[in-house]
Amino acid sequence: MAQFEPLFKNPHVQTIAGRFWPRTAGGARVPVEEKLYRTEPHVQLLVKTQKPAGGSRGDVLIVHGLEGSADATYMRSMALCAIERGYTAHRLNLRSCGGTEHLASRTVYHGGLTSDLLAVLQALATEGRTPLWMVGFSLGGNLAVKLAGELGDGGPALLAGVCVASAALDLAACAERLNRPENRLYEYRFLRLMRARARTVWGTDPAELRAIRSVRDMDDRITAPRLGFEGADHYYRTQSCNQFLDRIRVPTLFIAAKDDTVIPFTSYDHPAFRQNPYLCLLATDHGGHLGFLAKGRSRLWLEHAIMGWIAGNNETNGPLISSGN
Repeated sequence: MAQFEPLFKNPHVQTIAGRFWPRTAGGARVPVEEKLYRTEPHVQLLVKTQKPAGGSRGDVLIVHGLEGSADATYMRSMALCAIERGYTAHRLNLRSCGGTEHLASRTVYHGGLTSDLLAVLQALATEGRTPLWMVGFSLGGNLAVKLAGELGDGGPALLAGVCVASAALDLAACAERLNRPENRLYEYRFLRLMRARARTVWGTDPAELRAIRSVRDMDDRITAPRLGFEGADHYYRTQSCNQFLDRIRVPTLFIAAKDDTVIPFTSYDHPAFRQNPYLCLLATDHGGHLGFLAKGRSRLWLEHAIMGWIAGNNETNGPLISSGN
């Protein structure tokens, strides 16, 4: 795995530039197969799958972050990197994301809703695609790690390994960090999208939404009660993946920047990283939140670091297997 040499050392420049940096259009030449997976009687998730030419070395399920979708730029470039390394890439839309509100029966995803993710994994198992590699970004990282911990000793049946980037290990700490003055630009964007989703899915009164000034307020007054939690504190406490780290039994890589604008690096000061041999933390001094733009010809260091780790750990690396139907 190549050492990360940051193109920018300012974390906000990394974060913003990482979002808008031009990505290769090569993935557009790879056909996309769309498939719906039923996770509850009236809920379906849309997964977009792309396969490499010829055979496949394995499957990678990619999970986006807060208010993202399968078509987020980092999701597309992650899929392309996987395809270039010979893997089938599945880009998952979380419940109600990516224009799928009509498939979610007036419900939305949340940071710990692993039942949807598990249902997709189990469906992929019936297709012969597991154990597969799961990649999660930001809030999607919390989901991926939480599910791996919940599965415990049963994890290896479905998962070859997990890799998460800028993962939200402690939801309360992330909400607090997001509300700092220097992060208001990010919080404003998230709030705008969360308000729009609340209006679309639940028909929430616009006046009530305008009175909300932080993501924590949104979670406390709208999201948590609608999803069966007592409030933001209850939601954050029960759905953060940091309480599941010691139960993980599959190789799990955490990639984190010490200067992440949204995720406090102190979240990684957890005894499981010293006690659980399945966990590996790759920390960089710079990178911002999902930035990791590097010097040199290959700007998108993060995607290549993830696929390098997967390829290095993949027991099937070498002989190709069928890419499935």
